[in-house]
Amino acid sequence: MQVPVLHTGRLELVSLSEDFLVASLAGERTRAEQLGGFQLPEEWPGTHESLLRMRLEDLGKDPSLRPWLLRALVRREPGRLMVGYANFHGAPDERRAVEMGYEVFPEYRRQGYAEETVRELVAWAKREHGIHHFVASVSPGNGPSLAMVRKLGFRQTGSQWDEVDGEELVFELFSEPLRGG
Repeated sequence: MQVPVLHTGRLELVSLSEDFLVASLAGERTRAEQLGGFQLPEEWPGTHESLLRMRLEDLGKDPSLRPWLLRALVRREPGRLMVGYANFHGAPDERRAVEMGYEVFPEYRRQGYAEETVRELVAWAKREHGIHHFVASVSPGNGPSLAMVRKLGFRQTGSQWDEVDGEELVFELFSEPLRGG
C-alpha cells in the first residue's frame, strides 16, 4: 500500500511500512534506511521497539490502517534525518474521533517540529477523511507538550491511567480551527 507523504514547512511525514518496521526491529539499519528513504538516528529503534512491535501487529491484522499509523518526521535539510515520529492510535472510532501521539527525539526538541506535525496530521484527517474530533493524551509532567496542545486549541476533558505511560491528561479538539501559526 502506497501512502502519500505529508509535508510541513520543514518536514516530510513518511508512512512507515511493515518492511521498514521488520528491518528496524531486526537491526537491519541500512535496509531500514533504504526502505524509508531517510537517515535514522544512531539509537534507532532503542526504547521505541515496543511501539514498533505493536504497530507491526496492527498492520498484520489490518493493512488498511497504515495511513493512520506510524510516520517518521523527516527533516528535509540537512540530510533527510528522522527527528521523531507521530501516529494516530488507529482509524477513527465510533465517535469519528482519532487519538494522536508524537515524539520528537531529545536533541531536536523545542524547534517547533511537534507543532508542525500535529497541525499537518489534523489538516490531513479533516481534508482527506472528514475527521473533526481529535484526542491527545499528555503526561502531566510534560510541560512543552501541554503548552503545545493548549496553544493549538485542545481542551482538557479528563485524565486516564496508561499501563505504560502512567497518568495522562486527556485533551480534545472538536472541529475548531487550529490557533496560531
